[in-house]
Amino acid sequence: MKLTDADQQLLSVLRENARASTAQIARRLNLSRTTVQSRIERLEREGVISGYTVRVHDEYDRSHLRAHIMIAVHPKQMTSVVAALRAMPELRVLHSISGSHDLIAVGAVPSVGDMDVLTDRIGALDGVERTTSSIVLSTKFER
Repeated sequence: MKLTDADQQLLSVLRENARASTAQIARRLNLSRTTVQSRIERLEREGVISGYTVRVHDEYDRSHLRAHIMIAVHPKQMTSVVAALRAMPELRVLHSISGSHDLIAVGAVPSVGDMDVLTDRIGALDGVERTTSSIVLSTKFER
């Protein structure tokens, strides 16, 4: 699906604050409220907007250690590994990637010890060949 410039701008505003009212968004984009509402409904209907989520305040996030955990998976066990990873609430996101690893997860836990336990749990899953972790020191920006 091809998005218009107005659709792209609307998505950008919603990424910043999905709870903004249609009137606030309309003022910001210089569109009518009904135009904004109909565009949002169309984007939802067409699956461009698949849901809304919560972004946690930086102070709370700073109390958690975050890491990117790269995971190499045995070729025929991807489905079961992904299902097991999905069940781990400490993992915020999971991406399929190219290169020497197959997946990259972002984990968030209260301490280094908890991160050690998490990476050990991931490494012990049937189908996981190896993991490599990198601790996130800071986030420069997030959209």
